[in-house]
Amino acid sequence: MGVVNVTPDSFSDGGRWFDATAAIKHGLDLVAEGADLIDVGGESTRPGASRVDASEELRRVVPVVKGLASEGVTVSVDTMRARVAEESVAAGAALVNDVSGGLADPDMVEVVAAAGTPFVVMHWRGFSESMNSRAVYGDVVAEVVAELRERMDAVIAGGVAPERIVIDPGLGFAKDAGHDLALVAHLDELRALGRPLLVAASRKRFLGHVLADEGAAPPPARERDAATAAISALSARAGAWAVRVHEVRATADAVRVARAVEGAA
Repeated sequence: MGVVNVTPDSFSDGGRWFDATAAIKHGLDLVAEGADLIDVGGESTRPGASRVDASEELRRVVPVVKGLASEGVTVSVDTMRARVAEESVAAGAALVNDVSGGLADPDMVEVVAAAGTPFVVMHWRGFSESMNSRAVYGDVVAEVVAELRERMDAVIAGGVAPERIVIDPGLGFAKDAGHDLALVAHLDELRALGRPLLVAASRKRFLGHVLADEGAAPPPARERDAATAAISALSARAGAWAVRVHEVRATADAVRVARAVEGAA
């Protein structure tokens, strides 16, 4: 899953693809590098980010979804708003990726159920402004699994078919570096929920912490692609359905190697 951020303020590449024409070209470039689907988002969910209004999010997202879908690209829309999801599906999006798992907008589950699209349900404890304060766990793996199971049950009760649910542990969302690493180390426990697993580690803070020398600042986000590829390979070996990344080629190569090793086992 290649990332196209149509935003001025995303942590990794905010502003680079803010123009719709540039965003569409970037999405097509990611497909050429090996992406199987493109995740288009118009609202930054980095820690501390403020929300944009619905009309602005629609203005950013819908033309890019429509442009990519018209080129035959499988498009996912990354949104917490039911209206944006609905209009994006009408424009050609094939999947809804909601980092709140339907919690941010009470109409989201109903809209996704009516659309019949796959729905990514991510582990979420609150909006970006406050999520760092919610990174408190006794056993992060057990609690994330339990909270995802509870959310899956609610989404199914709301009408979304169980076979259309994809789960995401929400790396970096209300979690510190140790929490993220523990979740990556125990992806098998997340897969035990019985649904396809999306791992979205690309360029995130925990990778910067891993790469930083003692006492040094973490490398900037765009210097974490090799580390992202390592997580992608580990995720592939653990049976993830997809990985969500900004730089596709390194991850596509890493996953190809992981699959080759599996085939030789």
